Amino acid sequence: MSFLADDYPEIRYEGDEGEASATFRPAGTPPDFTTPGGGHFHYLSTRLTTDGLFGLYQNRMGPAIGGTSTHFHKTMSEAFYVLSGEIHVFDGERWMDAAKGDYLYIPPGGVHSFGNISGEPADFLMLFAPGGAREGYFEGLGEMGAMTEEQRTEFLIRHDSWFADMVKGPAAESWEDRAATRKAIKTR
Repeated sequence: MSFLADDYPEIRYEGDEGEASATFRPAGTPPDFTTPGGGHFHYLSTRLTTDGLFGLYQNRMGPAIGGTSTHFHKTMSEAFYVLSGEIHVFDGERWMDAAKGDYLYIPPGGVHSFGNISGEPADFLMLFAPGGAREGYFEGLGEMGAMTEEQRTEFLIRHDSWFADMVKGPAAESWEDRAATRKAIKTR
């Protein structure tokens, strides 16, 4: 007999008593990964700790660090929630400055891009659902410059990152131009 409404997912836990299975991560936990540019990733919940339901990461992006090329994912959604500072986000149609409390959800196939072109660090949460092995992607980004074109393509496909720069949005190289344009607009 099912007591759940039709708009709930299938039952994943069959027990009748419940169990102690929560995970806790104290606020002072050091970052799990530091980027070559000095950014920090905290792996709050990974595919492994959530049984593939989602992955939640806190990203501290340094000031004026640039950002990603426009891309999409075929297997998962992605969402951003800004904790502090400001990130520049592309939702597939327009650019927006996302500040503390702002949220952006991207369904599978939704083109997007993000970066920090402000002069201050930015902290934000990144949620991927269902959870993929994003840790390997984050940690491998710094090695992409040394990869052959074939290795880079294989790396991106393995991590469900499909780049769309030829169709929409900026390439990673255009972040300096975007920052200069934004600065000129704000000083008018």
